[in-house]
Amino acid sequence: MCFWTPEITVVKRDGSKEPFMYEKVVVSCLKAGATLDAARRIATKVLARLISENRKEVTAKELTRWILELLREENEEWYRNWIVFDRAVKRRRTEEELKSPQ
Repeated sequence: MCFWTPEITVVKRDGSKEPFMYEKVVVSCLKAGATLDAARRIATKVLARLISENRKEVTAKELTRWILELLREENEEWYRNWIVFDRAVKRRRTEEELKSPQ
């Protein structure tokens, strides 16, 4: 599924910037175990929130928080899978990071 998305910049953890890509949200959700339908639903909700808030820029931390909240609503196991992957592969303590202010 490919459609127009507004120009929104994602500020990554290292300070670099890249365009928001709907497909990256879908793929991240799929890697966590979500079904394709659920992954698209989550990506659509994230995009809708960005549009409704008229965002031109969003941090990777904000996106991660939103995606994880939606994954958890859909399926606790998918949420856990994401957390475990971040800790094991990326050496990131995502849950702890998200508890701290922006």
